[in-house]
Amino acid sequence: MFRYLTAGESHGPALVGILDGLPAHLRLDVARVNETLGRRQGGYGRGGRMKIEHDEVEFLAGVRGSQTLGSPIAVMIRNRDHENNKALMDPITGGGPPLTNPRPGHADYAGALKYRHRDLRNVLERASARETAMRVCLGAICAQFLEALGITTRSYVSGIGDVHAPELDDWSQDEVERSDVRCPDAASAEKMIEAIEAAKTAGDTLGGSFTLRVDGLPAGIGSNRQPNQRLDGVLAGALMGMQTVKAVEVGIGATAASLPGSQAHDRFQLGESAERVVRTSNRAGGIEGGMSNGEPLVFRVFVKPIATLMKPAPSVNLHEHTTAPAMVVRSDICVVPAAAIIGEAMLRLALTGPVLEKYGGDSLEETLDNMRRSTDAAKQLFQRGD
Repeated sequence: MFRYLTAGESHGPALVGILDGLPAHLRLDVARVNETLGRRQGGYGRGGRMKIEHDEVEFLAGVRGSQTLGSPIAVMIRNRDHENNKALMDPITGGGPPLTNPRPGHADYAGALKYRHRDLRNVLERASARETAMRVCLGAICAQFLEALGITTRSYVSGIGDVHAPELDDWSQDEVERSDVRCPDAASAEKMIEAIEAAKTAGDTLGGSFTLRVDGLPAGIGSNRQPNQRLDGVLAGALMGMQTVKAVEVGIGATAASLPGSQAHDRFQLGESAERVVRTSNRAGGIEGGMSNGEPLVFRVFVKPIATLMKPAPSVNLHEHTTAPAMVVRSDICVVPAAAIIGEAMLRLALTGPVLEKYGGDSLEETLDNMRRSTDAAKQLFQRGD
């Protein structure tokens, strides 16, 4: 069984993570993991903390000589900003004046009630999106496992505020990475930057949307047997587990609700060889009946504006029972470009379990052999004459 855990507070000493269930003999490129961590820290509209942190992974267990051992993998990312907040956040001696004014749209208030904390810092330190650095780290490790099986994940920003880029069936990842907002459409990217600047001037924040695509995933990952095994539910649930995400679409998503069935589904037709079945479209986003169907997986994810405003929203002081402005914590104007990187990580983490359930072995070699046998058997299933 594959599983993962993260731990750590935003300004604590470090973030830590565990991956359990990856096979042995996967060779890891640490530089690629660190490169992905750097991509999460980029994007137009990020705040001042990105100038403090320089995220790098430290492997603590489960890897030797750059190869996985098959045992649990433990990793750590140090928080450089901890030194600036040690008096507040030291695990043993930390303390200080309580934060009392919750931000609308944040975990502050609900978390205080749930855990009975009178200091909102005890909630926001874990609820902070700083924790996603570890998810991106673990997802970058899973990406190398999936790529060894021929499965790749990519993303682009499709909207910021009221600026929406044209829908793309395919895109150049090089163009995405050259864009400050990770949008491959240059005209839309320029308007997105202008929108972020306008929000910054107003002391406000902006949300948006990003598109994710998975290529190379064979048919039959996931299951229709039980609701919790349906691939669309597993992946959408992982994406909804991101901070600030409020909606997820698979394929054409909500648009399908307004179309007749004759226009909503992906028709079959014979390919050039007459034995190969192909699709004329991919409206389903690569998933039918809770299982991958061999087409690319396509998701669109919608992100709300973050809750910390430079021009504070009206709130209350929970201790004094008075009207007061919401607290202001150093933050970003727009996180959508970074959220797309986190979305890639969540897809990778959520896909690894179902892929291992289908093909898993104790070593990478055994996993690859299982995948080849399964793929070959599927190809022969409907050969002419059977």
